[in-house]
Amino acid sequence: MTDVPPPEPSADAKLGIHFRVFGIAALLILAFSVFGGMASGTATVVFQSMQAWIVGHLGWFYVLLVAGFLVYALVLAFSRYGEIRLGPDDSRPDYSYASWFAMLFSAGMGIGLMFFGVAEPLLHFAHPPVPGTDPQSVEAAREAMRVSFLHWGFHAWGIYIVIGLSLAYFGFRHGLPLTIRSTLYPVLGERIHGRLGDLVDIFAILGTVFGVATSLGFGAMQVNAGLAFLFGVEVSVGVQLALIALITLIATGSVAAGLDAGIRRLSLLNMVLALFLLLFVLVAGPTVFLLSAFPQNTGSYLSEIFDLSFRQFAYEPTAWMGDWTLFYWGWWIAWSPFVGMFIARISRGRTIREFVIGVLVVPALFTFLWMTIFGNTAIHAVLSGGAPELVAMVDNNLPVALFALFELLPLSQLTSFVAVILVVTFFVTSSDSGSLVTGMISSGGSADPPLWNRVFWAISKGVVAAVLLVAGGLGALQTAAIASALPFTIVMVAICVGMVLALRRERAEHVRMQRPSLPVARAGLDWRKRLGHLVRHSDEAAATRFIESTVYPALVSVRDELTGHGIDAVVIEDDDGVRIEVHEADGETFAYGARRRSYRMVTFAFVETPAADARHRHWYVEAWCSVTADEYDILGLSREQIIDDLLGHYSRWVNARTAPSLEVES
Repeated sequence: MTDVPPPEPSADAKLGIHFRVFGIAALLILAFSVFGGMASGTATVVFQSMQAWIVGHLGWFYVLLVAGFLVYALVLAFSRYGEIRLGPDDSRPDYSYASWFAMLFSAGMGIGLMFFGVAEPLLHFAHPPVPGTDPQSVEAAREAMRVSFLHWGFHAWGIYIVIGLSLAYFGFRHGLPLTIRSTLYPVLGERIHGRLGDLVDIFAILGTVFGVATSLGFGAMQVNAGLAFLFGVEVSVGVQLALIALITLIATGSVAAGLDAGIRRLSLLNMVLALFLLLFVLVAGPTVFLLSAFPQNTGSYLSEIFDLSFRQFAYEPTAWMGDWTLFYWGWWIAWSPFVGMFIARISRGRTIREFVIGVLVVPALFTFLWMTIFGNTAIHAVLSGGAPELVAMVDNNLPVALFALFELLPLSQLTSFVAVILVVTFFVTSSDSGSLVTGMISSGGSADPPLWNRVFWAISKGVVAAVLLVAGGLGALQTAAIASALPFTIVMVAICVGMVLALRRERAEHVRMQRPSLPVARAGLDWRKRLGHLVRHSDEAAATRFIESTVYPALVSVRDELTGHGIDAVVIEDDDGVRIEVHEADGETFAYGARRRSYRMVTFAFVETPAADARHRHWYVEAWCSVTADEYDILGLSREQIIDDLLGHYSRWVNARTAPSLEVES
């Protein structure tokens, strides 16, 4: 037989990209960058109009959606599906808990916590969202912490779980590429390989680029504020653009080093520096007050979480919802392809329950601790009268909030310097993690996309962050987060549906596999024939032929023998198969039969299955009996083996009928 040469690789494979996904996403980002850079005034007006329309017309949709994602994650965790592993059944996690939690924290919201950890609680304290609450009061402080916990707590990580869990399940358990389109296989089928799948991945790339660019913009503004505090550097857009360029170059080095050598080490460094700042503020600040506030803040948040989740101020319309809650929901949704894919890649081998609880609870608790220590320290300084000017400083210059707090504590120069370094490392890990993820999506799911691809996306995010700063600063960053998330929300709903369908299908297959098989000793089936039947898949025609040529003659033979002994027996054929019924004079009936059955093969588990076989079903012949609830496959047995199986069941039925009368006679 002549060897067939392997096919010539396509241009996509040679370049290491999925051309349509990469090309269209890159062109859209380029068009946005040119528009924002050359017409910044018009871009500002467009951004403001977009945000006003989304907040005014779709705020309710974001609120319901995000609450629904959290409920979905919790239901999966505590359902019967919770024990399923994100990988083969014998797989175990690739990373220790310490490394896993460090990477979760760094990739999830590191820059955001540095930027908003002091500023958000303080601003809610000074400008309470709930009408009628006195500004800078004790009740305003309580409400400020509840709202801050809402924005940074379980809801944010519930959004990430939707994407991360589905990607890990389909990627590691069923061998599909690590792209967003793979999560929609149960919904779209083979269409994920066409234009619909391309569109899904393009939305994911755009959301990731704009979501990460929003964080990079915040990071540049905060680093600029820190340098101004430490060295008197001018606070300006020009300096922030230079910082974006410099740190983006640093990020490309981490991208080139890869996940283990680059991102993991930087993530651990982030964790060490963050813990240092956290412990320093705890010790140098109002320690007893902070230790008391943490459980109280957490309890208050948990007790009010239902009301907070659905609060929209429908009776007291306010711009606060758009500036805060909807901005965060949009930001987290925009980040979800990036963070979801990243946490999926580092979570292979964990169970669904372990994944959900770990991703939902541990980073959120650390975030609550961070917000309490930094936010409550700032609020305490104002309430105690030690720093009444702090609110005005943050009102006028949001990025300076962290450094203004450090100025109230000892060693402010040192802690501010560490904070600048931490923001830079968070900047780098966010950029290179996002570049790795967009590289994976744009290369068709490659776990190791080419270096030039990752570098391209690292530079693209820096360019988009720069354009957003030029086109409107903080307001443009908020609009980009909210608007870029909108098309991806539909994809996320479909992902939830697809995940449930896939889990139900796997459960059904598991139940089918647990059915008892025909006892081998009684069946007398040769082991080679038995093995051959196990490894081959049968179609409907084969099952039908087996019933007609083997099962039916076997039942007819038994019927003829029974009628020869004066026993009423009939063989009945129906649409599913055939059965024999034995009728006794007292009205009791024994039945034994065989019927065609099939199950849909879990085609997403076999990526090599061609599109023409996507609806392939495996058929078998299921034996059943009125004596027992057992159902088992008999396809491949001989006529004599089927008769032996039938008589075994009939013997038990006869014995069960005669045993009571014997007992009475004795």
